[in-house]
Amino acid sequence: MIGQRKRLSSGLTVTSKVFVRSRNGGALKVVREHYLRNDIPCYSKACTKCQHILKADAQGNLPNFILSESPAKTKSGKRHYIVLDTNIILHAIDLLENNECFFDVIIPQTVLDEVKNRSYPIYQRVRGLVKSEDKRFVVFHNEYNEETYVNREKNESINDRNDRAIRKLVTWYDNHLNNENAAQKINIVFICNDADNRRKAISEKIDARSLTEYIEDLKNADDLRDLIPNETTNFATGENETSFPEYYNDSRIMAGVKNGTLYQGILNISPYNFLQGTVQTPAFKKPLLIIGTKHLNRAFNSDSVIVELLPKDKWKEPSSTIVEENAIGANDNAGDEDDDDISGSSGVISDKERVLLAQEAVKATSVAADDESRLQPTAKVVGISRRSWRYYVGQIAPTSVSAEDSGNASKNCFVILMDKVLPKIRIRTRKAKELLGQRIVVVVDSWSSNSRYPNGHYVRSLGEIESAEAETEALLLEHDVEYRPFSKNVLDCLPEEGANWTVPDIAGTSDPQLAKRKDLRDKLVCSIDPPNCVDIDDALHAKPLPNGNYEVGVHIADVTHFVKAGTALDQEGAARGTSVYLVDKRIDMLPMLLGTNLCSLKPYVDRFAFSVIWELDEDANIVNVNYMKSIIKSREAFSYERAQLRIDDPSQQDDLTKSMRILLKLSKKLKQKRLDAGALNLASPEVKVHMDSETSDPNEVEIKKLLETNSLVEEFMLFANISVARKIYDAYPQTAMLRRHAAPPSTNFENLNKMLSARKPGMAVSLESSRALADSLDRCVDANDPYFNTLLRIMSTRCMMAAEYFPSGSYGYPEFRHYGLAVDIYTHFTSPIRRYCDVVAHRQLAGAIGYENLDLSHRDKNKMDMIVRNINKRHRNAQFAGRASIEYYVGQVMRNNESEHEGYVIQCFNNGIVVLVPKFGVEGLIKLEMLGDVNSAEYNEDTYELTFVDLNKKKRTVAVFDKVKVDVKSVKDEVSGKRKAQLILK
Repeated sequence: MIGQRKRLSSGLTVTSKVFVRSRNGGALKVVREHYLRNDIPCYSKACTKCQHILKADAQGNLPNFILSESPAKTKSGKRHYIVLDTNIILHAIDLLENNECFFDVIIPQTVLDEVKNRSYPIYQRVRGLVKSEDKRFVVFHNEYNEETYVNREKNESINDRNDRAIRKLVTWYDNHLNNENAAQKINIVFICNDADNRRKAISEKIDARSLTEYIEDLKNADDLRDLIPNETTNFATGENETSFPEYYNDSRIMAGVKNGTLYQGILNISPYNFLQGTVQTPAFKKPLLIIGTKHLNRAFNSDSVIVELLPKDKWKEPSSTIVEENAIGANDNAGDEDDDDISGSSGVISDKERVLLAQEAVKATSVAADDESRLQPTAKVVGISRRSWRYYVGQIAPTSVSAEDSGNASKNCFVILMDKVLPKIRIRTRKAKELLGQRIVVVVDSWSSNSRYPNGHYVRSLGEIESAEAETEALLLEHDVEYRPFSKNVLDCLPEEGANWTVPDIAGTSDPQLAKRKDLRDKLVCSIDPPNCVDIDDALHAKPLPNGNYEVGVHIADVTHFVKAGTALDQEGAARGTSVYLVDKRIDMLPMLLGTNLCSLKPYVDRFAFSVIWELDEDANIVNVNYMKSIIKSREAFSYERAQLRIDDPSQQDDLTKSMRILLKLSKKLKQKRLDAGALNLASPEVKVHMDSETSDPNEVEIKKLLETNSLVEEFMLFANISVARKIYDAYPQTAMLRRHAAPPSTNFENLNKMLSARKPGMAVSLESSRALADSLDRCVDANDPYFNTLLRIMSTRCMMAAEYFPSGSYGYPEFRHYGLAVDIYTHFTSPIRRYCDVVAHRQLAGAIGYENLDLSHRDKNKMDMIVRNINKRHRNAQFAGRASIEYYVGQVMRNNESEHEGYVIQCFNNGIVVLVPKFGVEGLIKLEMLGDVNSAEYNEDTYELTFVDLNKKKRTVAVFDKVKVDVKSVKDEVSGKRKAQLILK
């Protein structure tokens, strides 16, 4: 490789890299040119040079000089700017966002590019800091400045070259600002936690400091020490606490994955046994079992891990013993651990649980010789390819803080996280005593091989445990939901008229786009939604045609009229991915002005829409379909119940009611067609929490009731989604935004079928096709228990694969199939106010019908891959957050209302049972010690029966699918601080 520079007549400098490659015995010369400039400003208000040499743009604007001419001083009295290294941003982003420090910050382009490659979410947060007017962060494009750009030297690693580029930028800023004409000296502080890079910087006369050294030189250092990532904090206790196996190096992992001796997958920790996890890989039908903390090897739930298969004589059955993390090492000291074995035999695990675990180990050996089909392959974690670490919420363990602890000294203590499958986090803080009883946010920084627990640092407090504000914010953080207010840049994308915006007149318009819209304001359009819905994104109409067919229209809010691709508003919507619905609030994907006003298809006002209009025959077959951007005027906004009452009222004979009756009639035929094709009718224990209108306190829980109008809307939304999917796939066969639902592997239903065989002879779930599954579920009826079929559908839902978004080029057409809906192709088009997938589908449909050109981001497969990865994650997180909100408020309703209810046993273990209570949609674990005599219990794994002597000294047997009576009350978990349903078997 040969590097050279030359100056062009335009004033630009071009650096060329010449490569010589050999192909088929011949030489190929490759020249890559990189253009450099001499007019990139330093962005400092203290610099007169840059402000004088720069030219204004066509509008007369100069670059925005942000860095203060009089920056803050350190304790040592130096006014300073800060230059950050990559590791500081990646590990201390929450500290950078703190409003008590880090002002006048320079981020080299080299660093920003590294951050973007290593963590896109943190990159987005950095961009937010750059846009903040208070923090004064700037990005300096050192890679395009001729005075700061550096070529890579011979035999120099990319990392070393980047470090050198950053150091050169620091030196350039120092020389640039502190020349003989400078009014005052501004110190340039380079903050870097890489000891080697820092040593080189110091040798080059750069003021280079670690993060800890910099914080200690600030006047408010006492308030900031707790926020320093522990990679720069000494947590050593003087001796090794334990010894985890070291991870394999990168070359060994790459070779192992390539030759099939190592496997990669996502780790899922069992919610009932934190010592057991599974990793699903394509190479095995059954998931790989990871058993014990040594084999889990510091992996967190949801980490992407590299695993190595254990010998076949070590394969085992999944554990049938409940083991909870809070029972292991509950009395550990955060600062001075002993060397007890980390496998779980230390701590306060009960003698019974230890015996059961030992019995399972022995049993696995006998099973191996008796019935190998019951065994699962086992493996151990040998590497982490991607950590799932994020903000975690928990509380400081009271046992790790003593009354004698000084309030001024930093103290090691444990944080018990809300998620019970995660380990305790050790942090160092001076505020341990004052934070007791509060929900706090922590970040995990590291987990060394000689530490029993991961190390992290405190970020902030959310408030008192069980306060509605703290618990709501906690569940949003736990499920990685973005809930901060929309930035000014985003809000600036909204129409200037705000809420006064109205649909413009299309008569004689000179706007070519507006002229393409169809005026459908004469149609009898109405919306049917849940009560009090304000973000109305769909409406319908129907009318009979002279030929005996029907015209049916689905009209969807035209969000993309306001949300243009590539804008700050679009980027924010893409990042959030979806709106999140909690019991007491809604976290919007788009600003409220759009979602509840300008885009919402409210009645009696003109609105822009994207319409799909079919001609359907009497049997709901499609005769013709058209897609168009339109203007509509909804006649009425119905709730499901109000629409049902109007349809059912024979005295209502107006045209709008008749149109809804047509819709209902056709929707029933559409649904029957889906069911005939094998669509699944599954179930989930959905409940609704009623809030007091005056106090906003939860006061009642009821199971959601579904009316025919619910199905009416659902069927036509499905119908529209299918039609649009076909249209956009025809237009964009590689990048169409689609949604698929894979067929579940038979192993997913293996355990459920074993339960049915043991407890309900003659019943079984068939998996040959979705139709076979649907028919078999219909047959599984217990004449003595009407709820049993619903229970089985709930349990079957949990065995299904998750549906996912994907660009059409990622799979062959047969794999597009949506198993649950029994259709060959599907997308989401009908809710663009609350789902970003639908926004993309709208843009692609607009391109497909020639309304407007499609943005490049939706025609590029790599960019579409990035979009779908994010929205799949956001969609999943939103579902979990919604369920967690219901769980919290159900707990509040039950708080002072202990009562007896029917429940169903859905799982049995050696030392407990899990019971579902349909009334509240909650399930609770009842451990053996709450059932009766622990030592008398016997578990029959073939019949899923647990036999024990109950608290009344009577022998009793409970089994899977049994209907039982339970007392239900809400209790606060003293370990995690989380309120949960406590069930007591009657």
